[in-house]
Amino acid sequence: MREVRWASVEGEGIEHLAFDAHEDGVLVESAVVGQRYGKAYGLYYRLRCDPRWRVTYAWLKIVGGAELELHGDGEGRWRDGHGLMLSTIEGCIDIDIAATPFTNTLPIRRLQLAEGEREPIPVAYISTPELQVTRVEQAYSCVELNREYRYEGIFRQFTANMRVDEDGLVIDYPTLFTRLPRLR
Repeated sequence: MREVRWASVEGEGIEHLAFDAHEDGVLVESAVVGQRYGKAYGLYYRLRCDPRWRVTYAWLKIVGGAELELHGDGEGRWRDGHGLMLSTIEGCIDIDIAATPFTNTLPIRRLQLAEGEREPIPVAYISTPELQVTRVEQAYSCVELNREYRYEGIFRQFTANMRVDEDGLVIDYPTLFTRLPRLR
């Protein structure tokens, strides 16, 4: 089990994430305290991924507010916590939780891009603190293998180069997040 923390660069906010990757998959638990568009929130989320870094389960809870549960089959088909199909995000293998840099790790690890390679992908974007799920277009490019990747939020004309560590966890996401020093 590995633990990391990120601080928000654009305002008040911090995330504490516990991450455990092993041969049968990845487990993640995290707590985020932040603000978005002037609204403060607390978010707890839990994710499970298969060994190929495809999300199979996501549970998110806003403290005192909304809750969201998603079940994915790893092939782009999703159901909510009641078993209902979510056709609006069909074809999306990855999720992007607005409040965290962690979900950038999912396509970085899953796509296994070669240096200089770029891949546009549909993503299930989860807004924070509303926890509304929408389909968006993004792209990832490998700038330097296992060290730097470019994220393109095609849906909002935003681009940033992110430095990552050996696990694909973001170290620095310019204008949004920076990782805090290791816990002692």
